[in-house]
Amino acid sequence: MANRRDSRIEPSFEGPPRAKSSAGFSVSEEDRVVPSNRKTSAKRQSAKTKSSRRGRGKSRRGLFGVLGRLAYWCFVLAIWGGIATAGIIVYYGAKMPAATTWAIPDRAPNIRIVSVDGKLLANRGMSGGEAIGLHEMSTYIPEAVIAIEDRRFYSHLGIDPIGLSRAMVANIVGGRFSQGGSTLTQQLAKNLFLTPDRTLERKVQEVLLALWLEHKHTKDQILEMYLNRVYFGSGAYGVEAASRRYFGKGARDVTLPEAALLAGLLKAPSRLSPARDPKAAEQRAQLVLAAMRDEGKISAKELTTAMTAPASRVASYWTGSENYVADTIVEELPDLIGDVRGDIIVDTTVDLTLQKLAEQSIRRLIDGSGKKLNASQGVLVSIDNSGAVRAMVGGYDYSTSQFDRASEARRQPGSAFKPFVYMAALEAGRTPDSVRNDAPIKIGKWTPTNYGGKYFGKVTLATALAKSLNSVAAQLTMEVGPDAVVEAAHRMGVQSDLTANTSIALGTSEVTPLELTSAYVPFANGGYRPDVHFIRRVTTAGGKVLYDNNGSGAPRVIKPEIVGMMNSMMTGTVEIGTARKAAFAWPAAGKTGTSQNSRDAWFIGYTANLTTGVWFGNDDGGPMKKVTGGALPAQAWHEFMVAAHEGVPVRPLPGTWRSTPADTIVQDEIPSNTPQPAPVPSASVSQSAPSAQKASSPRAVRPAETVDGGGFGMPGGDSTTASIKRPVPPGDVGGPVKKRQTSILDILTGG
Repeated sequence: MANRRDSRIEPSFEGPPRAKSSAGFSVSEEDRVVPSNRKTSAKRQSAKTKSSRRGRGKSRRGLFGVLGRLAYWCFVLAIWGGIATAGIIVYYGAKMPAATTWAIPDRAPNIRIVSVDGKLLANRGMSGGEAIGLHEMSTYIPEAVIAIEDRRFYSHLGIDPIGLSRAMVANIVGGRFSQGGSTLTQQLAKNLFLTPDRTLERKVQEVLLALWLEHKHTKDQILEMYLNRVYFGSGAYGVEAASRRYFGKGARDVTLPEAALLAGLLKAPSRLSPARDPKAAEQRAQLVLAAMRDEGKISAKELTTAMTAPASRVASYWTGSENYVADTIVEELPDLIGDVRGDIIVDTTVDLTLQKLAEQSIRRLIDGSGKKLNASQGVLVSIDNSGAVRAMVGGYDYSTSQFDRASEARRQPGSAFKPFVYMAALEAGRTPDSVRNDAPIKIGKWTPTNYGGKYFGKVTLATALAKSLNSVAAQLTMEVGPDAVVEAAHRMGVQSDLTANTSIALGTSEVTPLELTSAYVPFANGGYRPDVHFIRRVTTAGGKVLYDNNGSGAPRVIKPEIVGMMNSMMTGTVEIGTARKAAFAWPAAGKTGTSQNSRDAWFIGYTANLTTGVWFGNDDGGPMKKVTGGALPAQAWHEFMVAAHEGVPVRPLPGTWRSTPADTIVQDEIPSNTPQPAPVPSASVSQSAPSAQKASSPRAVRPAETVDGGGFGMPGGDSTTASIKRPVPPGDVGGPVKKRQTSILDILTGG
């Protein structure tokens, strides 16, 4: 026992196990806390191999799982997105009227204004141009628009998924909304029915309306509607208006470079308008040309030619003076036909050839002498004997100023108002041979003086009017009374309010050139005051007559003998008076006028064919440099009238008057309450009076052969405006003509 207790058994990790394991203590390799390095490398390698195989398997299974899950959720999202989109469409669609009530709204009406010979003067209205068919316009226009705006126009159903996707990608990449992806059909839907607001509701409605348009109309119909309504910038709606706006011609005559420019405007009409930024417009046009080449619409040669020969553009929009006429006509239309509800054609009285002649004359004189004489504006109005306005220039340049000085600007007429003073005096019993003393005169605090301060002593009324003597006009106004002068002017056609005072003799009350010119027409046509008009006829595009000027009778406003005397006196203005520069091969008469400090210069003159008034001045009322009515106005009148009468048979002025021989001229009795001129030195009288009397006998004016036979019109003109019915004149026109009286002063002076 003792030996057994004392003996110690040491643990052993090597060698074979003991036979009796129960009696001994042993630890296997697995029992070690820190395994030995031996015998483990193989196991470790085997374990790593198994782990690697398991990892690769899990990786493959994980990638497919992620893709599968992604596809699954995309499918789910697509379903929900489709449901949401359908819900939005249903929601916003429900807010729209029923599709059965949808209809193409009427296009904004166009007013086509044409001259007396059928030439286009202007288009007016919101569209600014008439609607034309695809077959009527240049083929380049639709091709260019499709190439740059909607290449798949003829293949899509109103919306273009490819174009829409491309636009979305571009917007996302660019970080801003730069492309809309709308088709031409969608753009038409927006223009026809919707506002330009960029909202989800409007976009949904645009899509629905586009689908409806594609269902109801053919592709060509949609394209035609689009081109006739879309905005091309600078106030031009529709391709016809744009063609005339930028190129001065109709859409049927547009060339390839011009079509490319028009198509390029659709991206940003206001910003790319050549009227605003010609360089940007041209760059955009080149992009359009490149797109047309890519689409095979043009050849490489056509592309090269168009690139090297860019579109030629008109200098400015609506530069012609005929646009003053067009504006006046548009203002008058509502009174004639009411609201314009469809395209209409307005046949005017304007002769485009005369209109251009008038414009050229005004512009030439201002360009040549305006700066030197400080004259910046001019007006010319020409009216035939029926009251038809044949030409009207309302200013130097319509493109820089649309203010119509002919019909809207009121200016002092100066001595051009004197014919109404003399007419009132003749109606009160004076004659062209009546004598007045041209000398300084004082009326109250007013002292009228002659131009240049020169006085002529005793002169006949004919000489006084021809030489535009202010003192004599003032005396006559005091004799007949300012009210009689105002009544005579209004009776002749002046419409402005006139102040009935003595200074009216010198034209201090303001009038417009149009009304002053029209007030001279009765002198030219034998004593009748016609209605001044621009419009002959208004018809619909289908030919239905909405208005027709039937030439209603004009009232007689001057007795024939008064017409003869007035024409006799005013002939002297052109032959020996202040308007000698106006004289030409036709018998002509008229009156010059110059307001204080040459702020206004006038000449209103007439033949038996036309009555024409000319004015020069400045909009701010600034004085010109000694410009009188016998200068620039008489020159412009002469140029215009010579051209207007070319080839027209010469006709005498209406009426007749034979002046009394110089040795039997007497001075009629002057009312005692009329202020008398200051005494004139005898030397002055003896030197001036004989020459004045010699000049006071203008040639007799023979009666016009056609005065009683409808000779009111312009020979060769349109018959609907060239004649009017002559009414039976009232017996009291102008008041009774008093019998001339011989006074003590006549006997003493030997008059």
